[in-house]
Amino acid sequence: MEYTGSRNLEEWTFQFAKAASFSVRKLERTIANVEYIRQVIRSSASIGANYIEANEALSKKDFLMRIRICRKEAKETCYWLRLFSETNETNRADLDALAQESVELKKILSAIIIKCEPLKVI
Repeated sequence: MEYTGSRNLEEWTFQFAKAASFSVRKLERTIANVEYIRQVIRSSASIGANYIEANEALSKKDFLMRIRICRKEAKETCYWLRLFSETNETNRADLDALAQESVELKKILSAIIIKCEPLKVI
């Protein structure tokens, strides 16, 4: 899905969390995978939930904090998806595509942060 504005980013993060949830549920139920699945579902859903919170922020400072949390969750999701991809043969292409999508989300969120932060003069 392509980013074309704040409303679409909200939808994109929702669809990303949904796709991540469906993809990891297809994996074999090992002790490690069960815990990793929980982590992916939590962190991927948190990106969109915090983005919604950011759009309802009471101040610019609150907005930036929520966007930073979104970026942090995108990084975490990428980590778990990479871990899955490198430790599971099943569904590898889907996991790699989702990991790449989480990197793209992280880049967009980073750009929002850079654009909104005031210039720091040293």
